[in-house]
Amino acid sequence: MDFAGQNDLAVLVAAIASFVFGGLWYAFLARPWMSATGVTQEEIEKTPKIAGVQWQLPVTFLMLLVIAFTLSGIIGHLGMGQVTLWNGLISGFFIWLGFVMTTMFVNHAYQGRPLRLSLIDGGHWLAVLLIQGAIIGFFGV
Repeated sequence: MDFAGQNDLAVLVAAIASFVFGGLWYAFLARPWMSATGVTQEEIEKTPKIAGVQWQLPVTFLMLLVIAFTLSGIIGHLGMGQVTLWNGLISGFFIWLGFVMTTMFVNHAYQGRPLRLSLIDGGHWLAVLLIQGAIIGFFGV
């Protein structure tokens, strides 16, 4: 198996696009998510800030960058000529199904979290991996 390589610009764009998506996803589903987690608006507002920004936001972007870099490496290992939009989508889906959704369901089950939390968070991570896979595949190497 040969390694097709990675496109650093694709990794960056994928991280940015999935970060923006996440903001929109959780803005739209804020109330159901807070209800499922038991977190209140007051608790969110008390979150420590770095330079006026909740500390979770830069950490989230950094982790999305790591995810995009890793996904790019996985897609790149499909070989030369295989870094395509379709293969990016398929890779993102299988990573979500086999690793993300399974571990999230297990964690939420042991934490006693409601199914709707797994569906909200799972939908987010599915879209993140599909967005990133599509961008990485579209850009190619």
